[in-house]
Amino acid sequence: ALAVPPQDAIRTLNSLQTNASFLEQLRRERPDPRAQLEAMRGFLERSGLQVEDLDGLNIIHVTGTKGKGSACAFTERILRGYGLKTGFYSSPHLVQVRERIRINGQPLSKELFSKYFWLVYNRLEETKVGASRGSMPAYFRFLTIMAFHVFLQEKVDLAVLEVGIGGAYDCTNIIRTPVVCGVSSLGIDHTSILGDTVEKIAWQKGGIFKPGVPAFTVPQPERPLEVLRDRAREGGSVRCLGGGGGSASCPRSAPSTSARSWTPSRPGAKRWSWGWRAATSAPTPRWHCSSPGRGCSGGATRVRRGKGGGRRGGK
Repeated sequence: ALAVPPQDAIRTLNSLQTNASFLEQLRRERPDPRAQLEAMRGFLERSGLQVEDLDGLNIIHVTGTKGKGSACAFTERILRGYGLKTGFYSSPHLVQVRERIRINGQPLSKELFSKYFWLVYNRLEETKVGASRGSMPAYFRFLTIMAFHVFLQEKVDLAVLEVGIGGAYDCTNIIRTPVVCGVSSLGIDHTSILGDTVEKIAWQKGGIFKPGVPAFTVPQPERPLEVLRDRAREGGSVRCLGGGGGSASCPRSAPSTSARSWTPSRPGAKRWSWGWRAATSAPTPRWHCSSPGRGCSGGATRVRRGKGGGRRGGK
């Protein structure tokens, strides 16, 4: 069979409903936002994945009004610097749509983009029959589903996921178990969808918080910050919510420790884990060298702490 030119994938993607037209439809129809998330789950299943398949992606989920893309980019670059194979999903793109889905900081190649596009598109096309199946997802939804396929099949160690709009009902919020959530600076945006006050917008953004998952934010005005705190408490076991001055507040019921770890894909890279300590309300990165003679003995655990947290271990 002849290979399909990469530009055909872009043309077909552009034929899907655009973000602008999708947002206009939401403004006019005001559908049940919970139904929108259910529809996203349906599209994901039609593409060949279950929501449970996303649990192993080690997702860092970030929302906010200003700075969420930069926060994601810094986070991805820092973790990549520790030898982890990273996935990064962001929007919008500057020049080419391939920029939205990155592996180790690099946009997907034309060949990989075309491969995964047609894999997802053809599966969705094949399952369009029947009213209960719906049709094709809109542009952003499609790319979100495609990103999940890419990250799973390319076997990334972690995926940094930027929310599209809002949080609670954003299509990225079908994930169940991120390793951490973040909220960047809040402001007024998309008021016809998210609400016309920063407090209403904060409620939407706090919708990405999950039970048992640490949540952090930058300094915020007191009223929206209190909304975020309320959203964290609603989850019952969200561990840490940062506020002003770099401080963080952990519910008293939080367990003293919890950890998630990754074994890097690249030989010689460090094995990384985040331990969440209620005593300090701050993440404590730990690593051990997989190869002896690289600054620590084979298998020995070194602890690296932030400012004010004590000693700082070497590589």
